[in-house]
Amino acid sequence: MKRAALSLLAAATLAGCAATSAPVAPAAPVAPADNAAALAAERIKPFQYLYGSAEGAALSIQTYHAMTEFARAAVASRPRDSVVLAADPGPGDARFVPCGDKPFAAVLDVDETALLNLGYEAIVAEGRDSRDVFRRWQSSGSGAVAPVPGALYAVEALRALGVKVIFNSNRDAETGASTMAQLTAAGFGPTARGDTLFLRGDADGQSGKDGRRAAIAEKYCVIAMAGDQLGDFADLFNARDLAVPARRALAGRGWATRLWGEGWFLLPNPVYGPAMRGGIDDVFPADKRWDDPDKETN
Repeated sequence: MKRAALSLLAAATLAGCAATSAPVAPAAPVAPADNAAALAAERIKPFQYLYGSAEGAALSIQTYHAMTEFARAAVASRPRDSVVLAADPGPGDARFVPCGDKPFAAVLDVDETALLNLGYEAIVAEGRDSRDVFRRWQSSGSGAVAPVPGALYAVEALRALGVKVIFNSNRDAETGASTMAQLTAAGFGPTARGDTLFLRGDADGQSGKDGRRAAIAEKYCVIAMAGDQLGDFADLFNARDLAVPARRALAGRGWATRLWGEGWFLLPNPVYGPAMRGGIDDVFPADKRWDDPDKETN
């Protein structure tokens, strides 16, 4: 599962599929009895929007509605190019893999795009996380998952349009059987490794997803992709030396702005991943800070 470090009152979640190293989390702090409720209330805060809120559900449904309608139009008009980058465009304009007469496909990430990992995230929220727990969860095939709101509707609609749905996840390769079991349990039907399911290292042996996307786009006209991290669309967004403000600017570059909602569909995930980075100076630019004239009296 993709995860970047998230710390709350000395409790930490795991680094997941967007990271290349195994996750590590400290033991949960021991809280006095009279502070346990307050600590639990703080721990749950990062998880409330994605896993519990009506707003989070509505946003996911809205995104999948938009994806379905975009795909419907693409099938009717057959685009010249897919929405998979042919190469890192650098500072220039982007090129995309041509479609030709290849059959249509849509590519979805798994964790927090198709599946909500409720069973595992509850353990994280309780502060009982560890490397071993994460490994056991990945390989368990546990049915303690739920489809992301709107995802089943979109997958069924895409298949009805003749669009092949392919899942591209950064779960570890040895989790193939358990991942297929969870997708089936959530209602997405059977999947086949190397056909409708790709995991970390498949196609090119790399942790990034570009190689897998390229392998898929070689056989299919990929008309839409959905994910909850920008690495679900192009690895260039996860370059190690890319600063937080530069990464945000890259997502708003000319060629990229044409894709959001027009082939690339982003789901909310305020819980983990590379989006959860940056100090106050990264998030709030110096030229947009307000100097309160009455700050000394407040």
